Amino acid sequence: MNSNEIKPSIVDIEKGQVENEPPSNGKQLSALPAPEAAFANANGVQSSSRPSNERFRLVLLYVVQFAGLGACIAGVVLVWYFMGWEFGVPAVLIALLAVLIASGKWRWFYIAAVTAPRDVKALSRYVKLLFLVKKYARQNATIADIFAEYVAKQPEKVCFVFEGREWTFREVSDYSNRVANVFHTHGYKHGDVVGLVMENRPEFVGTWLGLSKLGVIIPLINHNLRKNALLHSITVAKCNALVYSEALCEAIGEITESLPSSMALYQFNDAIQQTVLANSKDLATLLQSASKELPTSNVKKASHHDQLLYIYTSGTTGLPKAAVITHSRYLFITAAIHIVAGFSPNDVFYTPLPLYHTAGGMMSIGQALIFGATVAIRKKFSASQYFTDCQKYNCTVGQYIGEMCRYILATPESGNDKDHKVRLIFGNGLRPQIWPQFVERFNIPRVAEFYGATEGNANIVNIDNTVGAIGFVSRIIPSVYPISIIRADPATGEPIRGKDGLCQLCQPNEPGVFIGKILPNNPSRAFLGYVDKGASEKKIVRDIFKKGDSGFLSGDLLVADERGNLYFKDRTGDTFRWKGENVSTSEVEAEVSNASGYRDTVVYGVEIPNLEGRAGMAAILDPEGQVDLVKLADTLKQSLPSYARPMFVRLLTKVDMTGTFKLKKLDLQKEGFDPNVIEDSVFYLSPKGAYERLTKEAYEQIKRGEIRF
Repeated sequence: MNSNEIKPSIVDIEKGQVENEPPSNGKQLSALPAPEAAFANANGVQSSSRPSNERFRLVLLYVVQFAGLGACIAGVVLVWYFMGWEFGVPAVLIALLAVLIASGKWRWFYIAAVTAPRDVKALSRYVKLLFLVKKYARQNATIADIFAEYVAKQPEKVCFVFEGREWTFREVSDYSNRVANVFHTHGYKHGDVVGLVMENRPEFVGTWLGLSKLGVIIPLINHNLRKNALLHSITVAKCNALVYSEALCEAIGEITESLPSSMALYQFNDAIQQTVLANSKDLATLLQSASKELPTSNVKKASHHDQLLYIYTSGTTGLPKAAVITHSRYLFITAAIHIVAGFSPNDVFYTPLPLYHTAGGMMSIGQALIFGATVAIRKKFSASQYFTDCQKYNCTVGQYIGEMCRYILATPESGNDKDHKVRLIFGNGLRPQIWPQFVERFNIPRVAEFYGATEGNANIVNIDNTVGAIGFVSRIIPSVYPISIIRADPATGEPIRGKDGLCQLCQPNEPGVFIGKILPNNPSRAFLGYVDKGASEKKIVRDIFKKGDSGFLSGDLLVADERGNLYFKDRTGDTFRWKGENVSTSEVEAEVSNASGYRDTVVYGVEIPNLEGRAGMAAILDPEGQVDLVKLADTLKQSLPSYARPMFVRLLTKVDMTGTFKLKKLDLQKEGFDPNVIEDSVFYLSPKGAYERLTKEAYEQIKRGEIRF
């Protein structure tokens, strides 16, 4: 999601055109409307100076407007004088309309009228959300308290469905109480930290829910991590104990000697009295003999604002950072997507996403815990089984992340593609380039694309099915929801400030960094940050629109169109400059992926000796060697302007990915395009317009400037 350099070149990028190339050369690079503001300097700040011919046109426009205004006034006076008030009043109204049109202000009223239904719907839902949040805040309710209400109301309703087994609300409650009793008898109390490393399954939820009843904080650790990354996630959270499943025995065994000797280990097995790692306790056996009644003696109850979970940001670089999730924040995020997106407690939700992340573990699982809905859980995502599962479990709402949609779309078409009851899918990252094809093929009535960060304080949702939009900001009352898009350097994400030292709002169709205003006394607007306070401070921008205010700096570049619809552009730092133009890696990735058969793709800039800027390089996952480079070059020539086309292509035979299916870009970028250090096949875009293999000889020619780009 990209930053905020705004030049006439951005207009060209979004139109899919470039100087000296006819518009018919290709389709749009993105689904965004072309910007209307054409005057900007190289730093993305609108210029105060205009060309002389532009000034002349403005003066002429003002003369015409004043002349028209004078004519309207004169006409009204004459009508009133000669024909009376019954004709004068309509004349006044017509004159006012003429003045409005002449002034150019009519456009605001038009936009207000068009967007009012959307804004009113969103505002009513937002008010409903605030009432719900305040109600539970007054009750000092925890997530376990809210869940207990549904256990009492509907004990036999299905809460979770997993691998053919149905868990009722009573069964989930009983399991969580057993967990609470085991750890209570072992001395764990309010404020202790017990890490959880377990694959997707109902016991994962039951375990952290049970621990939360003691006031214990639970870091939800990515079960795909190994060695240093796994050890870091456990130790950075200062865990007193660790619960892991038997499937992860090997991973835990690799780091056991490096764990603090005081840390207790609990191994959960599918059956009781199975082998456990040395120095680990058999949790399954302990649970069998534990009481299913909630422990009450000597238990300090958690409060609404206490810490509940640590959820780690996956990121594509660096070690995971633990974001703090309180009971109030869990409630707000879950309730926000439920109310604003239009979910119902009668919906059946389907999630194959990791439950250690916010999307799966809060937005979907929370529908059961906070709203009493049913959630079908899958251990691991399968593209071919997604809609088959939805049909099998009678799901009405499906969850996705954008890359999953691409995988699903790449599966062979089937007569059963539309044989399901899904009325809505929700998630983030569904690219505009495949959005229409996806909803058409699988007959999806609504898409609730949302945007937000685990640690952030500003989440937005697409509520009106606008293709490509991730949410909106009201053009009528923009301050009703405290989010903004400010001008920033796309390479660093640093805000661009005016002479007064304050930040500057972006104009419609001008990319900038998305921020959420921090209101410390408002739980929904507070920034809780990470366990690492130093990392938290880096995400805060101060003195935004007045001295002393502050906001959460997302690091993502968004753009708002004239109607306030928001679109994701790129991440700051991912945008690079080539041939004097800004290139959005996110948009190029989408085009390259589409052109290569929806394959995993990352795009980044690499330096070429003696050339300014960075040339684009695309790394495509192609273990079977099936990418057609001739077709790729031809397709990209039609769909991308010349400066945005990757100069290099790397065909990956294997790749490391994050838990949210993101390729690790930084490692690839460091290796550049040097065939001496890269084992994969690398190709370069020759002057003929074809991708040719990059040999060591060709590499040296590029370095010497003998092969030019």
